Amino acid sequence: MQWTDLTEGAKAVLEQTRNMKNDQIQIVEFEVGFEQEIETSDNEAYRVSIKEEDYQSLKRYTKENEYGDKFHMARNKNIVKIILLENGKIPDNLSEFPVFKQYKNDNNIVVEE
Repeated sequence: MQWTDLTEGAKAVLEQTRNMKNDQIQIVEFEVGFEQEIETSDNEAYRVSIKEEDYQSLKRYTKENEYGDKFHMARNKNIVKIILLENGKIPDNLSEFPVFKQYKNDNNIVVEE
C-alpha cells in the first residue's frame, strides 16, 4: 500500500509518528470518532477528523506499506495506539514510553458541525 492510498485522517496520524523520531519508538494515540477544529498561528483553521475508515486505512497501511517502517497497532474499543518501531520489535517495557501525540475527544470540548 502506498502513501497516496491513505485517507486524510490516516495521513495526519502517520505524519505524527515521523515528527519526532527518537532513538527507540514513537507512539501516537487516537480515538476513532475524534474531531477538532485547529487554528494555525496565521489564523487559518483546519479540521482534524479520524473516522473508522481512517482506522481501517491505517491498519492496512501498517501491514502492507512499502517504505520499510515497522508499525504495531493496538485497539481497545475506540482508542487506538500506533507505534513506530525503530528496531522492528515491541519493547517489554512499552508503558515506560510516553505518548507523543494524542487525538482524543474531551468531554469538555464541544465540536460544532
